Amino acid sequence: MRILIVEDEFNLADVISSRLRKENYEVDISLDGEDGLYKALTNIYDLIVLDLMLPKKNGFEILSEIKANNIESKVIILTARSEINDKLEGFSDGANDYLTKPFHLEELIARINVQLRHKDNNLNSNILEFGDLTLNLKNTKLLCTTTNESIEVICKEFLLLEYLMKNSNQIIPKEVLYDKIWGLENDSMSNNLEAYLSFIRKKIKVIGSKVNIKAIRGLGYKLEVSDEKNKN
Repeated sequence: MRILIVEDEFNLADVISSRLRKENYEVDISLDGEDGLYKALTNIYDLIVLDLMLPKKNGFEILSEIKANNIESKVIILTARSEINDKLEGFSDGANDYLTKPFHLEELIARINVQLRHKDNNLNSNILEFGDLTLNLKNTKLLCTTTNESIEVICKEFLLLEYLMKNSNQIIPKEVLYDKIWGLENDSMSNNLEAYLSFIRKKIKVIGSKVNIKAIRGLGYKLEVSDEKNKN
């Protein structure tokens, strides 16, 4: 999952970012409101940690734009402003939680984890399912229920497959996958995406699944269930 931190205190943002990466989250940082809004409107983030007092554009303005553009990201406000009216305005504008400075880092991590658990539509378990595939979000094991064979998917493979399975009812554009997994500011070559998708296809084939990642020319990628075992 990807998190955006919009915080003009670099040292604080860096500390939060480092801790979140230890939790295996992908993290981006914005140090002012304009850049934070630009990134937030891409809708590639599962959660945004948002300061209110920001240069160029304040947090309330960002919240309003997020709400107006139907952005799906969860938002946790992080600010020194503790007045009840500020909290009520934040919740009214669409914030999901509010934490005042100073704060304990572990409390913020706990609140983030709670929000992201609520965001997951699969409330019964940490298992994603598509066709004869199940992906365990805890141990990153991919299981084919047809053959009962399993294999581990790691790092970018896991993140890509998780996103594809969570959005299995739609075609995902290449640019969205690339931004979601590598981030807006990553300068890696775009053929990294093709390489990792190829790795995933091979692992799906190894365990004998009927699921395939289909490339749809000019549009993107979509999971599909083949009548025959994956030949690609």
